[in-house]
Amino acid sequence: MAKVKPLSSSELFWRCDEKCFPFSSTDEISMTMPEVIGQERALRSMDFGLGVGDDGYNIYVLGEGGTGKSSIVKARLSDKARDGKIPDDWCYVYNFSDPDRPGALSLPPGMGSAIKADMEELVEALKRDIPRVFESKDYERHRDEILEGQNERTKTIFHRMEQKAAERGFILKKTVSGVTVVPSRDGKPMGQQDYEGLARDKKAKVDEDSKFLQDKLGDAVREAKSVERETKERIEALDREVAQYVVNPLVNELLDKYRDLEKIVGYLESVRNDILANIDDFRPREEAPLPFGIKIPRAEPAFERFTVNLLVSHKETNGAPVVVETNPTYYNLFGRVEHSLQNRVAMTDFTMIKAGSVHSANGGYLVVNALDLLKNIFVYDTLKRMINTKEARIEDVWEQYRLVSTTTLRPEPIPVDIKVVLIGEPFLYYLLYNLDFEYRKFFKVKADFDSVIPRTDENVFRYAHFVAARCKEKGLKPFDRSGVARLVEHGARLASDREKLSSRFGVIEDLIVEAGYWAGVDKSPVVSDAHVERAIKEAIYRNSKIEEKLREFIKEDTIMVSTEGHAAGQVNGIAVLDLGDYAFGKPSRITARTFTGDEGLVSIEREVKMSGKIHNKSQMILSSFLGERFAREFPLTLSASICFEQLYEEIEGDSATCTEVYAVLSSLSGAAINQGIAVTGSMNQKGEVQPVGGINEKIEGFFDVCVAKGLTGGQGVVMPRRNVKNLMLKKEVVEAVEKAMFAIYPIEMVDEGLEILTQTPVGERDAGGKFPEGTVNYLVEKRLLELSKGFKEFGRKKAGGKESAEDKGR
Repeated sequence: MAKVKPLSSSELFWRCDEKCFPFSSTDEISMTMPEVIGQERALRSMDFGLGVGDDGYNIYVLGEGGTGKSSIVKARLSDKARDGKIPDDWCYVYNFSDPDRPGALSLPPGMGSAIKADMEELVEALKRDIPRVFESKDYERHRDEILEGQNERTKTIFHRMEQKAAERGFILKKTVSGVTVVPSRDGKPMGQQDYEGLARDKKAKVDEDSKFLQDKLGDAVREAKSVERETKERIEALDREVAQYVVNPLVNELLDKYRDLEKIVGYLESVRNDILANIDDFRPREEAPLPFGIKIPRAEPAFERFTVNLLVSHKETNGAPVVVETNPTYYNLFGRVEHSLQNRVAMTDFTMIKAGSVHSANGGYLVVNALDLLKNIFVYDTLKRMINTKEARIEDVWEQYRLVSTTTLRPEPIPVDIKVVLIGEPFLYYLLYNLDFEYRKFFKVKADFDSVIPRTDENVFRYAHFVAARCKEKGLKPFDRSGVARLVEHGARLASDREKLSSRFGVIEDLIVEAGYWAGVDKSPVVSDAHVERAIKEAIYRNSKIEEKLREFIKEDTIMVSTEGHAAGQVNGIAVLDLGDYAFGKPSRITARTFTGDEGLVSIEREVKMSGKIHNKSQMILSSFLGERFAREFPLTLSASICFEQLYEEIEGDSATCTEVYAVLSSLSGAAINQGIAVTGSMNQKGEVQPVGGINEKIEGFFDVCVAKGLTGGQGVVMPRRNVKNLMLKKEVVEAVEKAMFAIYPIEMVDEGLEILTQTPVGERDAGGKFPEGTVNYLVEKRLLELSKGFKEFGRKKAGGKESAEDKGR
């Protein structure tokens, strides 16, 4: 087996050559290059979704936070919408046939405000001109003629009635209840005593005449009322005719203006009919008389029914609308019907209908954060219903939950044509996709933003362009070439891959701002690599309190981690603790003990349920590896325990598999392990070392512990060779490797690491199937054979002892 050489310092960090930038500072960069860096898959998906007009091709934009999803989506939609069709204006108007169901009217862009202004002018003109017409002399003359005609006809009717009564000795007498006929004497009403003094035959004659005349009087009264009704109708006809002289020209002018809009024409005809049917509302209001000469003004009529509620206006809109709803509550999205308190009673009308974001985005694009959408009650289901029915309904969503129902409006639904774009985390996308069948129907396009992009020359220069854009946007000091180069290097560190760059531009933007601050502290005109480096270190310092506390515990030996000496069955492993805002490597001691028994490999963490499924899987891989290598001629009979010492939280992952196998093999062979070398790496059943995550944090975490306890020159880390491309280590580690004070060993097979740790050959089987004497594998196999024989001998003795006891009993 070839000896593994430690990595050189050049293999630990990719350095961006600042000479590749054709500028001295970012002030010299033009803003012609697009700011979107990479993300070809996501952009093509978005273009596809925006281009397909069929139902259901709405878009879910997913990706890690800070990848620029929101800003890219807004920019992309703005570009797409710029050439889009400007949608119609929408208004709500009074429904004269059903006031509880206001009607929705659509008009060409900009005409909504025109019809609103036209209706206001119409009402003002009617309020001004109609009273003038009714106050004119011509109107009064015609009205007086009609009334005088009524009076004459009424007088004639009652004059004939008086003559008929006089012929029979009766007269007409006015009473509280109206007019009646009474017998007379000498032209005066006959008294009761006079009536009682009449002879019986004369009294009967009076009663007969009274009945006859009373009937005739009824006919006369009905005829008079008929004349009165006729007069009223003639006056109403006159009023209508007079009003039409004012109303028709004004309404006809609007009808001509909006003649191509069928629903507007129908609405204006309804307005004309209502005006003519309620013409008194426009006539002068007289004061209502009260007793003692008191007069109060009569209540002014309301003209709100002629108002146009301009719900959405696109008068100032260029292209299709793009609406980003940052607070997607039900009412903010779908609109509401507001109320006002009048005498402690909630009142409403169609003028209190307010638009939501879906109305503003109608004909364009609506952008909503998926998590915010799901956090608000009723919103998600209503959004799906809107997409399915293509209608936006304004409803009182809480109506169904009230104990007492209240009267409210039912506005006419508005047809919608909206492309909905949800922005959210990947876990929400897959949660909805797998649990909600309707989601698959309505959101068929996935635009997946990657957190890393290839490290090409073009993308490196686009990084510089991004820096220049943010500096100009935020008024920051420009970056020189060295500052941009250090920023690009940090992008590779965030990507954990030398051949990639991070696309989490939110994090990069924060670093730009912070480096600009430190350049200001130094009173430097430009931001250099030193300022970027300081910004990185200051950010680490602000978040690394827990890491420092753990390092103090290790230095004080409260947490026992050895960085010097040798010990059998004991290896330093490294885990990554991710606190969310900061991740760091935490070394820990892993020990193994082997002894006679048949329990096999036992993980103490697994036994006490402090390990996850992936870690449990790695234990089974370790068992199969040992069985395949050493149990060819005899069964693998042993008891072995593995423990992560001083572990007080759950462990998960398989990155300690190599560490655990080294601890077990060391315990079996007795070969001491160098405690100055820590190990990280996963492995498969064939002994091949697999890459792990957090490699930079793990190496730096153990290095910092070695520095705290004292560098000796014999310390280092064994890591998977497949992780070499992920190395972007901090400057202190690189310098220590250059000075031969720290070493990093990349391995491909698990045996390579064992030789580094024990400085003893591992050994391979010869043609006879035997391991060379003195090798680690030889010692392990020898010990396993001893344990197997010992266990069998123990079992045989135990069985024999029982038999002797039974014989003695017999």
